[in-house]
Amino acid sequence: MYSMRGNDDERLDALFRVYREACPDPEPSPNFMPTLWGRIESRQTFTFSFRRMANGFVTAAVALSIALGVYMSIPRSTPSTYQTYIEALADANPLDTPDIVGPVSLDLTGR
Repeated sequence: MYSMRGNDDERLDALFRVYREACPDPEPSPNFMPTLWGRIESRQTFTFSFRRMANGFVTAAVALSIALGVYMSIPRSTPSTYQTYIEALADANPLDTPDIVGPVSLDLTGR
């Protein structure tokens, strides 16, 4: 075993030598990189497919939003016959009550 005495640089060099002897560098085989990439891709398959599906949904939502915006901005060819919102509500909900409940007009001419 190496001595751990001396200045800091010598002690650090001795520590690195002991570490290199304890953990030698393995020699990679010819199939090292293909095997490594195979392991990486097998772990990323679900994440990649989920991300691709989410990107597709986001793209579809943006396209639909743009299409709806364009559709809503195009003026209608048949103009509305109603002048106000109150007139549209009055036509949609007609009164089915007798004339007594209807609007009253006041004649002040004295006849």
